[in-house]
Amino acid sequence: MATSRDADAAARAAEEFALVLSSHGLQRMMARVLAALLFTEHATLTMGELGEQLHASAGAVSGALRMLTSVGLVERVPVPGSRRDHYRLRDDAWAVHYTNQNEVIAAFRAAADAGVGVSGPDSVAGRRLAQMRDFYDFLLAEIPPILERWRQSKRPDR
Repeated sequence: MATSRDADAAARAAEEFALVLSSHGLQRMMARVLAALLFTEHATLTMGELGEQLHASAGAVSGALRMLTSVGLVERVPVPGSRRDHYRLRDDAWAVHYTNQNEVIAAFRAAADAGVGVSGPDSVAGRRLAQMRDFYDFLLAEIPPILERWRQSKRPDR
């Protein structure tokens, strides 16, 4: 069992982690909730537990959980005997999140391709947009093999 001193150190580390995430673009409450779920020793946390731990309103925690769930990092899980929703960091959250980014990349790629069509491939804008489209084509081709190598590296027989 963790001592109070260990719990305090973990809470400070989680807040520092959240600060790093938010300084790189993640909304502050999403960063704090994600960090709390990363640093917890519990299998799951309820929205109320997260709110109490983070000294945050139910609305702020709820919004953060909704966004983290929608991008595949967090999942709601049933807990027998509990009427409250419980949340946890999703198994293999980072690969799931990265896989979900393919939809965003594909949308950016399609928008760039449409822009090339409107601007013309020989215009300055068209060349910029073509470079963007080609970059996203490259990413879309590279992401699946990267994820497969990741999954292979995690196999228990390795």
